[in-house]
Amino acid sequence: MPQIIPIKDLKNTSEISDMCHKADEPIYITKNGYGDMVIMSMEIYENTMRQLTMYQDIEISEQQIKNGQTKDARTALTGMRRKYGI
Repeated sequence: MPQIIPIKDLKNTSEISDMCHKADEPIYITKNGYGDMVIMSMEIYENTMRQLTMYQDIEISEQQIKNGQTKDARTALTGMRRKYGI
């Protein structure tokens, strides 16, 4: 279940840091009863960015397949081996 805290609680930085590192998801910050910010540990942030990048790469690949921009795998691997001297 997501954690939601009011912005006034951000004064307790050490406690907030501990919360971020214990949580497996972002912590939502409210201001005047409305959503305002999201905070998370660096580990969760980096994992989220890696996932986002992967999803973007998959979306690009699917569009390339749709547009017929594909290569035979053996041909592509042979080209890579030549390029990198493998």
